[in-house]
Amino acid sequence: MPRGKSPHLTDAELRLMEVVWNKGQATVAEVVEGLTGHPSLAYSTVLTTLRILENKGFLIHTKEARAFIYKPAIQRDAAREGALRHLLRRFYDDSPELLLLNLLDDKKISAKELARIRKRIEEEQ
Repeated sequence: MPRGKSPHLTDAELRLMEVVWNKGQATVAEVVEGLTGHPSLAYSTVLTTLRILENKGFLIHTKEARAFIYKPAIQRDAAREGALRHLLRRFYDDSPELLLLNLLDDKKISAKELARIRKRIEEEQ
């Protein structure tokens, strides 16, 4: 049985969204050109993925001459917030404290990052 469509970004979709977010808007060819690293993706693969992103509500498009211009429907910060909420619900019982404690326990936070977090906590009090 095929798995259902995820409302969240896959790694491949995020890679394309990063290009569109960085450019502000882009044609399929501009997204292909803007991709860095491997694996490289074919034009048709990028086109299909951009259409999926549009169906998921992450992109919108306009048509100029023969080209579709894709623009973000959701800004990067909103996508990050949605992904974080999903992560918190799925793995951390909706508890930011559990997430932060896990990061601290695994030493995944540098001293510099920890200092910024401390400062932010003090500002919020």
